[in-house]
Amino acid sequence: MRIGRNAGGYVVPLLVLMVVAFDVPILLMLASSVLAPHPTVAHWAELVESPIYFRVLGNTFQIALVTAAVCGLIGYPLAYWMRGLGGRAQLVVVTLVLLPFWISILVRTYAWIVVLGNNGIVNRSLMGLGLTDRPVSFLYNQLGVTIGTTNVLLPFLVLPLFAAMLKIDERLLQAAATLGAPRRAIFWRVFFPLSLPAFAAGLVLVFILTLGFYVTPAILGGGRVPMISNMLDILINQMPRWELAAAISTLLLAATLALYGVYRAIAARTA
Repeated sequence: MRIGRNAGGYVVPLLVLMVVAFDVPILLMLASSVLAPHPTVAHWAELVESPIYFRVLGNTFQIALVTAAVCGLIGYPLAYWMRGLGGRAQLVVVTLVLLPFWISILVRTYAWIVVLGNNGIVNRSLMGLGLTDRPVSFLYNQLGVTIGTTNVLLPFLVLPLFAAMLKIDERLLQAAATLGAPRRAIFWRVFFPLSLPAFAAGLVLVFILTLGFYVTPAILGGGRVPMISNMLDILINQMPRWELAAAISTLLLAATLALYGVYRAIAARTA
């Protein structure tokens, strides 16, 4: 009983810290889109009347969708392969997946310029093999942004998915094999459905993180691949148009929450 009475003394300071650090800035952003410098919807009207903002928003969602799909195509087989490794080999591979977290995103992004540039390793290899007679344009377009973003966000899908796969009861797979199911049927009808919630959650996480990416699109896009984060940087630091930036941020937040709501509804229906 004494612990229960004193629990509020531990919870309330943490709750206040969370509200001040996370909720208050979001509420101020929402308020500035309709209250600065006075109550008005002019910023929203400008947002609706200028198709360029929705074009940038659509481009951002497109890159996020492609990045999530590529991470899914690479990440699921990688996590499945990691699950089947032995103890020491599994530890080595997990360490390699974690290794990018120890390196600055800025350094890793500039490293892609060395690898994918016109005189980079990839282009020199392609021309050396006779597959092309001129450098392939990997950088300063959506392809370069997708490659760099996938490289950064892939561990965010692989690691939780790998942990979820380890929790799948091996006896279920053995029972299916005992009943005569082939390996392909065991995977698609037993293993994959059990891993699907974690896989879907990882895809949603990668998609949402891509929406707010700034450093990688700014460097590998070279200013030619407009995304919401880069536009907000221009509106805040160069123009500045804080109220319009708040309106765009509110729209992006609403779209993200709507997407998450759709995911939760689908997950609840399939549970």
